[in-house]
Amino acid sequence: MKGIRAISQLSRRFYASARKGQSLAQPLAGLKRSPGAAHSDKDVHVTKLPSGLVIASLENYSPASKIGVFVKAGCRYETFDNQGVTHVLRLASNLTTKGASAFKICRVIEAVGGSLSVTSSRENMMYTVDCLRDDLDTVMEYLINVTTAPEFRPWEVSDLTPRVKYDNAQAAHNPQIVMAEALHAAAYKNALCNSLYCPDHMVGKIKSEHLHQFVQNNFTSARMALIGLGVDHAVLKQLGEQFLNIRSGAGTTGAKAQYRGAEVRLPNTSSLVHSAVLSQGAALFTDEALAFTMLQHVLGAFPYVKRGSSPTNKLVQGVAKATANPFDASAFNACYSDSGLFGIYTVSQAEETGDIVKAALEQVKAVANGGVTAADLTIAKAQMKSEFLMFLETSEGLMEMIGSQTVSTGSYQSPEEICKTIDNVSLTDVANAAKKFVSGKKTMVSSGNLVKTPFVDEL
Repeated sequence: MKGIRAISQLSRRFYASARKGQSLAQPLAGLKRSPGAAHSDKDVHVTKLPSGLVIASLENYSPASKIGVFVKAGCRYETFDNQGVTHVLRLASNLTTKGASAFKICRVIEAVGGSLSVTSSRENMMYTVDCLRDDLDTVMEYLINVTTAPEFRPWEVSDLTPRVKYDNAQAAHNPQIVMAEALHAAAYKNALCNSLYCPDHMVGKIKSEHLHQFVQNNFTSARMALIGLGVDHAVLKQLGEQFLNIRSGAGTTGAKAQYRGAEVRLPNTSSLVHSAVLSQGAALFTDEALAFTMLQHVLGAFPYVKRGSSPTNKLVQGVAKATANPFDASAFNACYSDSGLFGIYTVSQAEETGDIVKAALEQVKAVANGGVTAADLTIAKAQMKSEFLMFLETSEGLMEMIGSQTVSTGSYQSPEEICKTIDNVSLTDVANAAKKFVSGKKTMVSSGNLVKTPFVDEL
């Protein structure tokens, strides 16, 4: 594959600049819309190419543009032989490509004040560039190079080993990350049990050929979505057609996640015990997933007021009766394309962990038995919608929402439509979700001084 050395052949972008007396809210007021432009300028435009590549854009007339490439290439697609390859791939995002050296990528993007970042989840990898609109052509050249024409020179890949070790060391000192990795490893037999980090026994063993093979198998057009904020849809579509129609086919088919339920105990000398009890939840973009998310807010997702008494948090109010010492209790909910996890997460003093975990579970049982009023549901809906809409206030949140939808389903559901579906969740839906958790096979992960922490079969 040849490197992409220039995209100057693309048509010039045209965007509105503010003039005296012209409203910034309507920069194109008075201009005729071109034939076929059926959508509002404020709509998200979505196009699916014959190759399977999905292109979505929102023209917000911002002076800065944000472009992202979403790929179905998360750690769930790793195999036993290449565990940790996505961790190394994240770190390799600024290495030499067929079109530019590592130094040139860094130098040019910094010179125009732009940024290039790569993040990944268990489902997807996300390559993102930010820049001023006038510099979009320059920065896009390197985004295309990084995603479609990496070289993975062996000596450059080897130089990443210290950074992999550093990331692992940082993660090992973060209790939340340790818990998240452990509960996925305990809950699933395959796919979603893979870690976001390179396992210690694979550090230094991911070579150039592993990266090339993973990219070859997973970076196909049918597994990609090109997302743009602050860019004209026609320009983005032309870019996708010309440079991201790289490989046809669906790529490697990942294994369906199999929930198993298990227990992991991580004893250490910490006086605080982190404990999570969960069972199988719901798959992403389903009505059941919405019910579980609503249940999370009914129970209490997180504190809304710093050092507040959390009067709407059922977990906090219920657990407070079991202890007079400081603690933290919240509901946990994670949804993936074919499965999900739901449960409770507590942080407490070692000697009180058993009472607190049991008190939290009693709150979920109370919801399953109909202990939620219409007023409780109204509050939870308001919290859920406000959290969702405020998440979209940032360009990162908006891009993640658009990208996760389009790369998974090939379509886009607007915030207004999602808010309507939230309003349609009933008390019965919430109670059924709670019943599924109560009756489901449990997974439990605990970390800290576990002398007083019950085992899962004692709950």
